[in-house]
Amino acid sequence: MLNILGPAYRYCDRVSRRSFLQIGSLAAGGLALPHLLRAAESPLSPSRHKSVIMVYLAGGLAHQDTFDLKPHAPDGIRGEFAPIDSNVPGIQVGELLPQMARVMDRVAVLRSIVGLRDEHSSFQNLTGHPMDASLRDERPNFGCFVGRVQGPTDPLVPPFVDLFPTMQHRPYNAAGPGYLGRAFGQVKADGEDLASMKLRYIPAERLASRRTLLDSFDGFRRQVESADVIGSDASYRRAFDVLTSSKLVDALDLEREDPQVRERYGRGSSKHLGDGAPMWNDQLLMARRLVEAGVRCVTVAYGFWDTHGNNFGHLKKHLPLFDQGISALIEDVYARGLDQDVTVVVWGEFGRTPKINKDAGRDHWPRVSGALLSGGGMRTGQVIGSTDKIAGEAVARPIHYQDVLATIYNRLGIDPHTFVRDRSARPVGLLPDTARPIAEVL
Repeated sequence: MLNILGPAYRYCDRVSRRSFLQIGSLAAGGLALPHLLRAAESPLSPSRHKSVIMVYLAGGLAHQDTFDLKPHAPDGIRGEFAPIDSNVPGIQVGELLPQMARVMDRVAVLRSIVGLRDEHSSFQNLTGHPMDASLRDERPNFGCFVGRVQGPTDPLVPPFVDLFPTMQHRPYNAAGPGYLGRAFGQVKADGEDLASMKLRYIPAERLASRRTLLDSFDGFRRQVESADVIGSDASYRRAFDVLTSSKLVDALDLEREDPQVRERYGRGSSKHLGDGAPMWNDQLLMARRLVEAGVRCVTVAYGFWDTHGNNFGHLKKHLPLFDQGISALIEDVYARGLDQDVTVVVWGEFGRTPKINKDAGRDHWPRVSGALLSGGGMRTGQVIGSTDKIAGEAVARPIHYQDVLATIYNRLGIDPHTFVRDRSARPVGLLPDTARPIAEVL
């Protein structure tokens, strides 16, 4: 494996590290570039492609204080925030979300998600299975499935880029390729390591010296009459093409973006909240730029919403930035004519308790939660499902969380019950037969 090191700098956890690019496993994600580059030998997809941006809300956002308010619930349940009207008659959101209220005609609000477990992890959202089953059975991240089934749209652009930063609570971090094998892993661009993927941090003479070193190894390997070695030579040469291609680098370089668009998204910070993710709106903009560059799947971990204490103070502080960033992403997708091809999903691992606890917080509530869907050619401007008067149970149209993933696959043009071969050549289904796309949005 060949490393191209960048300058050292200090992270927010006070550990000094070096940014790096790895030929053989680009960035920190463990994606084997020789395998990725072999996929480039297949015919290219049309320039117009289907993509998904999934925004994962680590910790579980309080649904009854954002998109399912219960203003007539008793004291100790209804919370501090009043509902406001949106631009869709009959749909209201919390008062801290005025910009989301103005884009609700482009959103389908799911208020009745069920089937989740009480576990602080991203596994259910990303694999469609609980954490224990995902780890036991090596269930892959859904983005790895997308890459396995559809491959890259361009030989120099990976099908799946994971923008999850490395979070202190390990189960929040993104699942990998599992039984699909490393060949179908994501390119992982850790939030604080994005600079390491920009060539301006890699001196040209250092890159050239490593190319010379590789050439010398190639000369030796050519003496070995082995098809595998020859194929490896070609793959590693192609790795340099990926490294020096501007497509991925340019997509991650927000200095190339229209300043007004960047300002619309807001900035936030790359500093982590609690043991979860940062609220760094640059990543939302990067996600849009990545899908435009040809990436099929982008995942973003956004914020920390485990509000066992001071729920309302936390939301007052952080929901305005959420409101700005998520509404900007939705507006941007539609303004750029991507709304038929790019699906946006925003959700967390569960909701919060109807009852406000003694610390003015809300605890875990997996019995019902919510999600937002936008773009993807879907029918938006509607609410699907409903909860009881305290937002504690689904009373109409329960939606299993696996149905959300089935909808994502459907919007990408993938049958959610497709079988793929694992690394042992066994056929494995993407989702259980019970998982169905949400008919109301199709």
